[in-house]
Amino acid sequence: MAIDFDTVIERRWTGSLKWQRYEGTEILPLWVADMDFAAPPVVLDAIRARLDHGVLGYSKPHPGLNEAVLEYLARAHGVKAEASWIEWLPGLVPAKSMACRAVGGAGDSVLTLTPVYPPFLSVHADAQKELIMVSLAHDEATAGGWRIDFEALEAAVRPDTKVFLFCNPHNPVGRVYTREEVERVADFCVRHGLLFVSDEIHCDLVLDAAATPHFSAARLDGPVREHMIVLMAASKTYNIPGLALAWALVPNAGLRRQFRAGGGKLIPELNPLSFHATEAALRHGEPWRQELLGYLRGNRDFLTDFIARRLPGLTLSLPLEATYLAWIDARGLGVDHPQAYYEKAGVGLSDGRDFAGAGWLRLNFGCPRATLEEALTRMERAAG
Repeated sequence: MAIDFDTVIERRWTGSLKWQRYEGTEILPLWVADMDFAAPPVVLDAIRARLDHGVLGYSKPHPGLNEAVLEYLARAHGVKAEASWIEWLPGLVPAKSMACRAVGGAGDSVLTLTPVYPPFLSVHADAQKELIMVSLAHDEATAGGWRIDFEALEAAVRPDTKVFLFCNPHNPVGRVYTREEVERVADFCVRHGLLFVSDEIHCDLVLDAAATPHFSAARLDGPVREHMIVLMAASKTYNIPGLALAWALVPNAGLRRQFRAGGGKLIPELNPLSFHATEAALRHGEPWRQELLGYLRGNRDFLTDFIARRLPGLTLSLPLEATYLAWIDARGLGVDHPQAYYEKAGVGLSDGRDFAGAGWLRLNFGCPRATLEEALTRMERAAG
């Protein structure tokens, strides 16, 4: 199939979170993880078909949805799961908050690796827990390679640590952790009695899957399975985050009850359209996904070349193995606030400080090539 990802779709004045931040200006937003592409036709058709029914009452997962998830997990990730493991949620941010509430008590601690997607740095507070941050090792000699510093993890974990929040593929550094790394994380969690929470929302956005295949924590067996929650969604891959639907895989029945209780009365009923959109994406979205990955690889390569040749002071963190989010070292610019510097030039990027990465920027290249080229040209002009 041939999908047109080059067409620029006007999103101003539509209530878009991404674009509304800069409404009334000429600033191009390349910040929040929301692509500027229309959802797959098969997804839009499924939503229209559900709307044609006309009644949009309170909804539970319809027959076939859980089966679609199980088939997708087996086909795409080699995961053998059971329908009873699936917990449906309005997103992965509340899921991480629920996980922090599920074990331990107030005053205990939660461990995570930085730099990382900002909610990883705040959900502990919902459970009145403390946060322990361990920096990923950054090897300048390998063009920005990032790895887990297991020695630092061992030094940081405390007797009161109850939860390990893991991001794989890792947002924002773009790493796809190897099977060996995931197994080592699991062993670390088992030895220290930690709940292993693996956020894998970008698992279907691995740009070169043959070279860096995603290994889901849900494939793990043994003791870790009793203390593990794996978080997934179709939202990032198929650009339907506004429909607010995700799922957690929780093999242990007792942990499922604790996890569910962690939501209290704060988790709303779920949108019936989101169920049908997710099923359509998982069952029929693969051709579209493959087209998307090809386009994103082209954008990644264009971005890599542009920064290397035309944006002195910036260094793109490579290899960029997954996501449509580039992590850029801006410390060479010699400015105090790189995000504000480029915002004045007409480009809205994510501030690395929000990720515990001061001096860095995150750029969303999930957009038409013309938009990306215009943004980078504005960044080039900023240097005068």
